[in-house]
Amino acid sequence: MPYELVYIVRPTVDEQALATVNERVDRFIANNGGEITRREDWGKRRLAYPITKFTEGFYSVLQLNLPPTAVREIERSLKLTEEVLRYLVVRLDAD
Repeated sequence: MPYELVYIVRPTVDEQALATVNERVDRFIANNGGEITRREDWGKRRLAYPITKFTEGFYSVLQLNLPPTAVREIERSLKLTEEVLRYLVVRLDAD
């Protein structure tokens, strides 16, 4: 099924740590039977409201195909990743 994943990484990480977080998310998806069809890294942006005293974060938007049973596992993995401030997984319409 098609899904969209948006996650925000802490602004205090350097480029290497950001690349590591992105690779880790890619591995989570691949290990749970999913595939990334499109990736957009928006870079550092201002947050709509402060999250744990941070006012900025690195945004990444992924469109992916994922089995419905794997969504909870992906969310759990993102929740346990310290560098990720927020995430949202949304199921897309088929058309």
